[in-house]
Amino acid sequence: MFVWLRNVLQINDCLMDEQYYLFFALALLAEVIGTISGFGSSILFVPLAAMFFDFKTVLGVTAVFHVFSNLSKIALFRKGIDRNIAIKLGIPAVIFVILGALLTSYIPEKEIKLAMNVILVLLALFLLFNNNRKMQQTDANLISSGVASGFLAGLVGTGGAIRGLALMAFSLQKDVFIATSALIDLGVDFSRSVVYIANGYFHQEHFILIPFLIGISLLGTWLGKQILTYTSEQWFRYIVLGIIVMTAVIQMVSG
Repeated sequence: MFVWLRNVLQINDCLMDEQYYLFFALALLAEVIGTISGFGSSILFVPLAAMFFDFKTVLGVTAVFHVFSNLSKIALFRKGIDRNIAIKLGIPAVIFVILGALLTSYIPEKEIKLAMNVILVLLALFLLFNNNRKMQQTDANLISSGVASGFLAGLVGTGGAIRGLALMAFSLQKDVFIATSALIDLGVDFSRSVVYIANGYFHQEHFILIPFLIGISLLGTWLGKQILTYTSEQWFRYIVLGIIVMTAVIQMVSG
């Protein structure tokens, strides 16, 4: 008990370092943008967190942060949940996120990220310039989207963009988009959190981050919702696809 308390006090001293203030500020920015874009903060949070932690720690911190982030979105957008999409896309995502998380130690991360980002840019640009195109909500489309987004979420820490593209292709309204995506993501993030913690990706010294991450997820989601009240459905679509393209390009350049 005394050893744990001493470690916590030492960590609190570390958190006074300016880099942690910057980390929390960037996490809040990622949460606000993640809420506005509808598919969660991980696509921005992962590259930002990589500035402060090693890759495996980033996976652990991102998964834990995203659990609280999704709970906040479900609470604030709960009326928009589409159970049919959540079940048929969500269950395959939860199953395959576990597989992806287990393979993190065996598959080269850099090549996977590059391929994923190239595909994201091409698909997002296609949907951006083909506004009238709509993908049918067939079981095959929902299941395949769940498999792809779940597997990539476990493997490289972010599969929200793949799921975001799928949900955007279904032309969902923004509240339905956000709430349904958050519910699916909750199962995905909880599953991979268990795997990451079991593999030692989220260490004891990071537990002190949890209260801050909870506060950031609540505040960021609330701020994002306020901004969305002034955003039309058409502009919401542009924001989602634009952010996917922007973050994918940035990750390709930085990689």
